[in-house]
Amino acid sequence: MQVHVVKSKIHRVTVTGADLNYIGSITIDEALMEAANLIEGEKVSIVNVNNGERLETYVIKGNRNSGEITLNGPAARKVHQGDIIIIIAYGILDIEEAKKFKPALIFPNEKNNSLS
Repeated sequence: MQVHVVKSKIHRVTVTGADLNYIGSITIDEALMEAANLIEGEKVSIVNVNNGERLETYVIKGNRNSGEITLNGPAARKVHQGDIIIIIAYGILDIEEAKKFKPALIFPNEKNNSLS
């Protein structure tokens, strides 16, 4: 049997932009992506702490150490600049492997989305 488990989580970052006219996705600072073990194109779930919205999209790499968290395309209607969100990626593992697996969980500074 296989189970879905949390693989990566960026806990409570501030949305820096929302671009309705982009083709879709979430742009994430490259340093945050690396720390959370996320790759470009990976499917993620977004939870908006401010309004309870939940959505799924894919990751686009943003400039390193920029603090950028931008929701693009239709997802831009679910957030506002300044909202706090949680970004989660899941993996599928065999149940015994899942019991031992340790996800990459990061807790950036909410004011500037930095890791320090």
